[in-house]
Amino acid sequence: MKFLDLAKVHIRSGSGGNGCVSFRREKYIEFGGPDGGDGGKGGDVWAEAVDGLNTLIDFRYQQHFFAGNGQPGMGNQRTGKGGADILLKVPVGTEILDEDQETVLADLTEPGQRVLLAKGGNGGWGNLHFKSSTNQAPRRANPGQPGVERTLWLRLKLIADAGLLGLPNAGKSTFLAATSNARPKVADYPFTTLHPNLGVAGVDGREFVLADIPGLIEGAHEGRGIGTRFLGHVERTAVLLHLVDGTSEDVAGDWHTIVGELQAYGGGLARKPRITVLNKVDALDGETRAARRAALEQAADGRVFEMSSVSGEGVRQVLRALALEIDACRRAEAGASEEPEEWHP
Repeated sequence: MKFLDLAKVHIRSGSGGNGCVSFRREKYIEFGGPDGGDGGKGGDVWAEAVDGLNTLIDFRYQQHFFAGNGQPGMGNQRTGKGGADILLKVPVGTEILDEDQETVLADLTEPGQRVLLAKGGNGGWGNLHFKSSTNQAPRRANPGQPGVERTLWLRLKLIADAGLLGLPNAGKSTFLAATSNARPKVADYPFTTLHPNLGVAGVDGREFVLADIPGLIEGAHEGRGIGTRFLGHVERTAVLLHLVDGTSEDVAGDWHTIVGELQAYGGGLARKPRITVLNKVDALDGETRAARRAALEQAADGRVFEMSSVSGEGVRQVLRALALEIDACRRAEAGASEEPEEWHP
């Protein structure tokens, strides 16, 4: 299935049915009076987050969604039938944006979460509603309200526990393939990964979801390369795993390049907990390995793990560090949500 994380849709709720002008005409009833029924309500347009989807590809082949119109009222006080609703099923983690692509209307982060995108028009009143002591034979009825028509954007941000970051060919896809059942494309040239990949990794009986996005290059926040388009997929992660290619001549410069792009992108990515890993250490001799680790530790101002996804060296230690950091972040989030609001008189 092709990955698609941005889609444009046109929606329209149903119009309400018109009210009816009708009078009773039964035999032996001389002054029957009005009996026109109301029009039916127009259908609504809803969006719902569902499990089992991880792409918006369905909205590439269908962009228009129109709810049903309400039927007009009828005589004998009969109300018109309401229009059928329309339900857009989207993956969990989908943001619904207004036409300007900036205003967030809804953020569906849990399965079963629903949001009303366009409300159907109310049905018009029949002439029965306008009967009074001074107007016992009204010949007027209300028209139904028109539906709401709007253009929206759907933007998917994958929900994962940890996100993989790094320059092209830093070994992100290899790490994902080595630690999960995901099978991303792996090759010895840059930009092998063209769209995000998800994998479930496990260590010591603990499982968590990893998100691998295309590699970043310098100037990505200005539109260079393809990685910045997918940075939104790691906005929801608890921790970032920053892989640095150990075979690079300037590991500190590579680290600064990625951190600089995170700061330029915004969205709080630069403030997220980050684990730094010197990758591909199996290709280095002892002296070079120690020198590049020291340079990377000085740049990151913190601990640096050594790892090789090919040989398996250090992989389990990195997974354990990820699991501990994820648990700590989730506990902090849960504690913040349960904290009682400050009381004010």
